[in-house]
Amino acid sequence: MKTVIVNWNEHRVKLTWKPNFQLDELCIVTSVHAICIQDDKVLLTKIKDRGFNYPGGHIESGESAEEAMHREVYEEAYVKGTITYLGAIEVNHEENQLFVPGGKYPMIGYQPFYRMDVKECLPFLRENEGTTRIWVEPSEMPFIIDDHELATIILDDAIQFESSK
Repeated sequence: MKTVIVNWNEHRVKLTWKPNFQLDELCIVTSVHAICIQDDKVLLTKIKDRGFNYPGGHIESGESAEEAMHREVYEEAYVKGTITYLGAIEVNHEENQLFVPGGKYPMIGYQPFYRMDVKECLPFLRENEGTTRIWVEPSEMPFIIDDHELATIILDDAIQFESSK
């Protein structure tokens, strides 16, 4: 488990990576994310008005987290594969003085992460918010990904998961 404090649009937010954390019906999932791996390389997508990151997004009404994961990865990166749950980031706004109760996000929410072993890499059609995709050596990730340090910790867990199979 690792905790970091980040500044999201002037909001102080505590993020804690919880490997193998078991989500239950009381956990509010705010988004899902995948570390997509093929031929020992990691997929990153560039989303309009954001930098490079792992594919992912919000769950639509009636979707499970796994269904949302497959949909988001296809929409943002045009890949398909098998997923394995890794754990979740707990997003905690208790120290966020700008938090709006009853707003878009809960006081404590969760972002589940999955490892996707890519089986199909389809033509990149740019029909959704993704503008490009790149395949990156894991050692290059800290120099490319536009995110907090938990992103590389979760990548390490995804890679370790593969080597433990």
